[in-house]
Amino acid sequence: MELQHNVDLSTLNTFGLPARARDFIELNDAADLPALCQMAGFDRKTVLWLGGGSNVLFRGDYDGLVVKMANRGVRELKRENGKVWLQAQAGEVWHDFVLHTLDLGLNGLENLSLIPGTVGASPVQNIGAYGVEVKELIDSVSCFDLEQQAFVELSNAECEFAYRESLFKQAGKGRYVIVAVTFVLSEQFTVQARYGDLAAVLAENCGNRAITARDVSQAVCQIRASKLPDPKVLGNVGSFFKNPVVSVKLAQSLLTNYPNMPHYPQPDGSVKLAAGWLIDQCGLKAYRMGQAAVHDKQALVLVNLGGACAAEVAALAAKIQDTVQQRFNVTLSPEPSWL
Repeated sequence: MELQHNVDLSTLNTFGLPARARDFIELNDAADLPALCQMAGFDRKTVLWLGGGSNVLFRGDYDGLVVKMANRGVRELKRENGKVWLQAQAGEVWHDFVLHTLDLGLNGLENLSLIPGTVGASPVQNIGAYGVEVKELIDSVSCFDLEQQAFVELSNAECEFAYRESLFKQAGKGRYVIVAVTFVLSEQFTVQARYGDLAAVLAENCGNRAITARDVSQAVCQIRASKLPDPKVLGNVGSFFKNPVVSVKLAQSLLTNYPNMPHYPQPDGSVKLAAGWLIDQCGLKAYRMGQAAVHDKQALVLVNLGGACAAEVAALAAKIQDTVQQRFNVTLSPEPSWL
């Protein structure tokens, strides 16, 4: 556990915004957390716990300590009645972990393939895609409680999951450092392909044969690769805005004018809309401000064309939010956090 200074963060955030950390530590073993917290100058209020850097945007240099969570490892905890409890350390790359579960013959995470980031970040955002949210597969989250200076285990219910939300973004922000996540996966496979494009690709790829979890994973990867740019080639944070959830009244009003508008009724009576569709309807696909732009294939993704600065990204995001608000009376909320 080496303390470094003036460390370049541009390669540690997937949007590729320029930034440097005043202090930096790469944490390879969660057992070192108590000692880290006792280091001179440690401040739980300002420390930044960094995973894959796929959900953060730097306004500039970070005047504090950045801890890169790099602890790795996956182990089976128990197997019972067709279910398998699998624990993954926070620093595991999410997509690599998903592929590992498929290699083990386990099912449940296949719809979440190719989502950028690390295992430790997955419960924070309650990541989701193609009809599946990770909260449905999480049994518990292992954390280091900075307040009590002790390791704790939080149950699924204690994590207070909601759409792209969790305890870790709300009341627990700045208190809990996620060190591992335990998932409950299944030995039996049940296909979940409610979204039209996924069902269509599976039908084309598989024909009349039985669909497997690996088929679903490959189809999801195929769709995402066709729509979403590779952060290594074109900097981005994946979906820049959350899909807005609106009242039935507003959804019905919009459907009167836009009968083909994608919409997804929710259990609580609200309606989820597709942020990408709303942005596209505003004619903003490929719109740019300086070196920041809306992706030309997927309007939900903002990209760094090379050398973009934080001010350009912020201005572009504000332009999109204002335009969608004026046309549809719908408020878009960003997914990534500004630092």
